[in-house]
Amino acid sequence: MKKWTSVFLALTMILVFTLAGCGGKSDGNQASETPKTTDNTEKKEDPKPEDKKTQDTLVFGRGGDSANLDPSIVTDGESLKIGHQIFDSLLQYKEGTTEVEPSLAESWEVSPDGLKYTFKLRQGVKFHDGTDFNADAVVFNFKRWTDPKSEFKFEGDSFDYYDSQFGPDGSRVIKDVKAIDANTVEFTLANPQAPFLQNIAMTSFGIASPTAIKEKKENFKNEPVGTGPFVFKEWKRNDSITLEKNPNYWKPGLPKLNKVIVRSIPDNTARFNALQNGEIDIMEDLNPDDLSVLESDSNLQKINRPPFNLAYLGFNLKKKPFDNVKVREALSHAVNKQGIIDAFFAGQATPAVNPMPPTLWGYNDSIKDYDYNLDTAKKLLAEAGYPNGLPDPVNFYALPVSRPYMPDGKKVAEAIQADFEKIGVKVNIQSPEWATYLDDTKAGVKDDIYMMGWNGDNGDPDNFLYTLLDKDAIPGNNRSYYANEDLHKILIEAQKEVGQDKRIELYKQAQEIIKKDIPWIPLVYATQVLAAKSNLKGYVPSPTGTEYYSSIYFE
Repeated sequence: MKKWTSVFLALTMILVFTLAGCGGKSDGNQASETPKTTDNTEKKEDPKPEDKKTQDTLVFGRGGDSANLDPSIVTDGESLKIGHQIFDSLLQYKEGTTEVEPSLAESWEVSPDGLKYTFKLRQGVKFHDGTDFNADAVVFNFKRWTDPKSEFKFEGDSFDYYDSQFGPDGSRVIKDVKAIDANTVEFTLANPQAPFLQNIAMTSFGIASPTAIKEKKENFKNEPVGTGPFVFKEWKRNDSITLEKNPNYWKPGLPKLNKVIVRSIPDNTARFNALQNGEIDIMEDLNPDDLSVLESDSNLQKINRPPFNLAYLGFNLKKKPFDNVKVREALSHAVNKQGIIDAFFAGQATPAVNPMPPTLWGYNDSIKDYDYNLDTAKKLLAEAGYPNGLPDPVNFYALPVSRPYMPDGKKVAEAIQADFEKIGVKVNIQSPEWATYLDDTKAGVKDDIYMMGWNGDNGDPDNFLYTLLDKDAIPGNNRSYYANEDLHKILIEAQKEVGQDKRIELYKQAQEIIKKDIPWIPLVYATQVLAAKSNLKGYVPSPTGTEYYSSIYFE
């Protein structure tokens, strides 16, 4: 609504309700809703229908802040959620699925040998800074990610997603990318890659404004510029990120909202209270204990995300004694997964066996898990040379923020700590703030064991197994520093294989190797529940955990 109209309405309300207060939210959302009376003043009559104002600002509550806002240099979901609103990729996933469809690329062709992909780009698209989106912009972005010596790879930057999907230095899957003309880009691969289209649709490969990167340099991660439905406005660290409608968005009629405010509220209960009090409109990571309250409140609605995630306890294989598989096996028998689910997930999870969810094709359901048995754990520790338990305390990094796959990492860590102490393993729990947590576990210097999780990005097993556990993902997403040459050969072969039946067979072999080596203890596959106001419409939950806000509106 235009500003002068809002002012007129406000003056009208004041004249009609001289005793009424302005009402509204402390987070700056008050301009987006119909004014409310103060607690001690009652309205004498409802406003006329034509006076009612439709809410056009969304306030989204989440557990943690973003690490930074350049999606190409992050791997955490909190950062990618924001990037998803600001950037478009060449392709995207159809809402609610992992099915690839056009985005900045309108169409594409693949050569018979699977080595060349030619994309026809959407014309007339502008970046938020007014510069043109074209083939040169696409080439600039991919060259930035590919070239380890790029002048636009700034201090502290690492393109972990690019490396985990397309190979690290010296083994690049993408051999070359070039502009054929202003609206055509050609990719040449070193070898066929079955999940190539699935990969480039991910938010991490959102196309950024070359002009903005050149001008902002290191500060681009704080002031991102893409072509997406929302424009970055403000970032208050550990508090909120404000986005505003892109008036020139290339999708007709979108976005439906004028503003989005994403608030960081670490405590699950406080976040739910904020929803009940009207301070936020939708929230992630509902405390399982609050589910019954949500379902009984007619002013709220429950939204389920398709289960597509995994929480795990990772071992730092650079550290002794966790380089010893017997120690890792012993600790695997000392984790009571069902007890954790009963205590902290209210049944909204199942015990995890493999490093990918059973909802994903290629899952190996013939693999048996290590059962919870403290006597077996003690026996294995003795066989590993530790009959009295480990001599030194273990540094256990527990998730400091709620995640879709882990509502309360600290409490779960305390439960695991109690069981570990029963077999003679003392644990020091540490939970630094989120950005530090990610840096520390990636470096693998301070942690002995760590808690982490993953929500599938693209509907392909490669995104779990290769991305998280291949040697190519060190350092990066492979925070355990786990490397197995046989596993690597299988995962690379699976990337090159086009037939899905053969790929399924290869991924099942990969899971058998991983289960035997135990770089992780898979913990749970969690059902993700979101809570929202009942009048919020158009929210389509995605199995990837990252939704578009552009279709959301309020009745």
